[in-house]
Amino acid sequence: MSPGSAYPGSPGSASRAQWYPPEWPGRIRALAAGELTAVPPRRAATVLLLREETAPGAGPQGQVQVHMLRRRTSMAFAGGAYAYPGGGVDPRDEHPVRWAGPAPAEWAVRLGVPGPGEAQAIVCAAVRETFEEAGVLLAGPAPGTVVADTTGDDWEADRAALVARELSFADFLDRRGLVLRSDLLGAWARWITPEFEPRRYDTWFFVAVLPAGQRTRDVSTEADRTVWIRPADAAAGYDRGELLMMPPTIATLRSIEPYATPAAALAAAPGQDLAPVLARARLKGDEVVLSWPGHEEFTKHVPRTAAGPEGSRDPGAPGRPVAPRDSAPPAPKGGDAG
Repeated sequence: MSPGSAYPGSPGSASRAQWYPPEWPGRIRALAAGELTAVPPRRAATVLLLREETAPGAGPQGQVQVHMLRRRTSMAFAGGAYAYPGGGVDPRDEHPVRWAGPAPAEWAVRLGVPGPGEAQAIVCAAVRETFEEAGVLLAGPAPGTVVADTTGDDWEADRAALVARELSFADFLDRRGLVLRSDLLGAWARWITPEFEPRRYDTWFFVAVLPAGQRTRDVSTEADRTVWIRPADAAAGYDRGELLMMPPTIATLRSIEPYATPAAALAAAPGQDLAPVLARARLKGDEVVLSWPGHEEFTKHVPRTAAGPEGSRDPGAPGRPVAPRDSAPPAPKGGDAG
């Protein structure tokens, strides 16, 4: 795709819903001028929870579906965007836990972090956040087992305590005598929020299969909608400008489309490249050029306009950012780590 066709609303391109806040060009110029200091990214984890479709007409083997949630428009980061369950690492995620699967030292090599403590925290964050935001728990009473049902009132009380940070994940697992099943996760990708963003995350993306007997619940306080959807259908909604997504979200959706079953996607995880993807911004004359290495579809060429600030907001959706525009009509905007 050429840089011009990657610009939403440009002639000859599909109308895509890529997240692109209107303040970005100004922040990029400030960073280039030395007027803005990049904040260090916070470690985070997010999980593409997969299941096999069982609806009538799905075929003898069904099709892969992924669990997504839509962030509330009031959220300071990526409001209105579709994403996966996930969030920042809690310092207590390094506390000792009963563990099954690859050892934290092995995970450290795979995730590209200095030591097993950091790796354990990232894996624990992935499992904890999936339980907090979707009610699904990748843990069991013994290695090789998994909890069959997490829908009771006692489970909900524990989930709420975790969300409120009144309970650490280590204490939760210990009190219930559970083993964290790190073998149910596969590391899939790593994206880092651009340096010009005020909120930055170094996010590891994992894939996991919905455990038998468990079901997702619409329990996240950060979301106003949850959905199970085929990756191809979600990507098509993004391409039509209907589903707002950040670059890491749509990129990971497209990358799991080829897999016929959730198990096949999980089996493919060890071969995925975890080199961090970090947006590059440069000034070319009066134009801001923003790109994500290896993901040309997200490249933006944003000219400085003579009339007012760069960027605009969709009058029909207050607070939703849309791309600065050229001579083409406005297009819907959209886009997880940024």
